Amino acid sequence: MEEDEYRSTYKTFNERRCVLEKALNTRKVACSHAERFFLADREGVGCKTDPAQRRCQDLLTRMRDSARFVLQMTHIGGPLPHNKEIKVQVGGLLGIQAQIYPERAACDEIGDVFSLLNDAELRFGGAAEFPYQDIVKLIARYQNRTRRGER
Repeated sequence: MEEDEYRSTYKTFNERRCVLEKALNTRKVACSHAERFFLADREGVGCKTDPAQRRCQDLLTRMRDSARFVLQMTHIGGPLPHNKEIKVQVGGLLGIQAQIYPERAACDEIGDVFSLLNDAELRFGGAAEFPYQDIVKLIARYQNRTRRGER
């Protein structure tokens, strides 16, 4: 399947794309509002509800903007390169988890993004009030899996 054809079919098949799809595909992050599907030989993730998708989009935009310095970027106008996007998504969610549940600060997995964000909003009052200065520290520290050596 050609890449353009795949993208077109993907958009038709997955009308409400999960904005944290890259994080969910690492298998370190789960979400009760995620719907996984297979298209061709790839796996995709959709979101069950519009409000959940909008909330995650708002959060992702704020995390990207807050992480510009650690990503060594002056402007972020959309999706980041793959590894930087994973760093922001997974590292940012781990940073939120560490702020809400300090006992899980060493954990590298998120059980449910939806409930984590519910708890974070209860504690901080909304995504605009999250402690991004502390969250960015975990974004900076997050290391995606390392490449395998040459064979």
